[in-house]
Amino acid sequence: MIIDVIGIGAEGLSSLSPAARSALSTAEVVLGSPRQLALVDAPTTRPWPSPLVPALPGIIAELSGKRVAVLASGDPLFHGIASTLRREVPEAQLRIYPAVSSFALACARLGWAHQETDHTSLVTGEVDAIGVLVDQARPFLVLGRNRSSAAQVCDYLDARGLGEATVTVLADLGSDAECITTGTAAQPPALNSDLAVIAVEPPARAGRSLAPGLSDHHYENDGQLTKQDIRALTVCALAPVPGELLWDIGGGSGSISIEWLRLDPRNRARVFESHPERVQRIAANARALGVPQLKISGAAPEALLRSDSPDCIFIGGGLTHEGVWEAAWEALRPGGRLVANAVTAESVEKLWQLKQRYGGCLRRIAIENETTIGSFTAYKPAYPVWQWRIHK
Repeated sequence: MIIDVIGIGAEGLSSLSPAARSALSTAEVVLGSPRQLALVDAPTTRPWPSPLVPALPGIIAELSGKRVAVLASGDPLFHGIASTLRREVPEAQLRIYPAVSSFALACARLGWAHQETDHTSLVTGEVDAIGVLVDQARPFLVLGRNRSSAAQVCDYLDARGLGEATVTVLADLGSDAECITTGTAAQPPALNSDLAVIAVEPPARAGRSLAPGLSDHHYENDGQLTKQDIRALTVCALAPVPGELLWDIGGGSGSISIEWLRLDPRNRARVFESHPERVQRIAANARALGVPQLKISGAAPEALLRSDSPDCIFIGGGLTHEGVWEAAWEALRPGGRLVANAVTAESVEKLWQLKQRYGGCLRRIAIENETTIGSFTAYKPAYPVWQWRIHK
């Protein structure tokens, strides 16, 4: 089945290319949001239901054999319906006709270079996800979901003590109703439209490093936390590649998977943790550090059997629990990587047994921290950590 996916700007039909107009004029059914459908003159239109995604495969199957056009805002592949169609209806063949995206229009109005401007979307994500962009301490754009989006962004910034951040709302870009207003997080600009882009210029002091090894004070924890130096070494040992899926078994405070996600927006991670209070703490840490997309599952090994195969696994707890290692190793894709840390004699013994059977590299990491003895300086050893690294 061929589906014409037509990007349309806020100005309506005038934003369409001749090829897009032709595809629209020959469609037997036009799908889109009520706002998009109001911009065109088509004999048969059908608004999307809410929620859309669960109903999408059935709608497309029902229209099989008809000439179907789907309307999208701006560029259909920029946080748009084309990406959803490719994921949910992979058998469909898409012919995509892009219009100018809201991102491109916002950059044009602001004079910001595309290649230097990061972005995120409240249509597909949560406001906490701007945390990583704020940490980079450079201007970025947020695609708004509705007229409360600007207030959500400003509330987030103000709560982080960044009330002086400059916030610009660019509403109804390209239409006769286009309106651009500027304020600060503490004194937000008004937004009276559901179609807006929010531009944020955080102060330089906002940044937290994206490199592995954030200070321990950034994590709420009950003592179950991979400490800063070991965490940095562990994330580097995992060797993240953009787009890969990490399993973090025995998540504790979630620090390993959180720092995995902070490295690249395409990265994915799932934590396995059985303790209810730790589950809540992991979720809170993920939101606070800008990665609310972190998935949290139940106890290993049972929950491992119900999850997608990972590219990489970290085992920070539960190594000696029956079935955990076996289920993890079975699930790891061929060529995948596994890193396990151990402190107790029992878990170290388990690592040694596994190395003897499977190979890999086992190392002992010892960290000493500065302390004082009277008026003198000394160094106090932390518990040594044994780390096993292996490729499947």
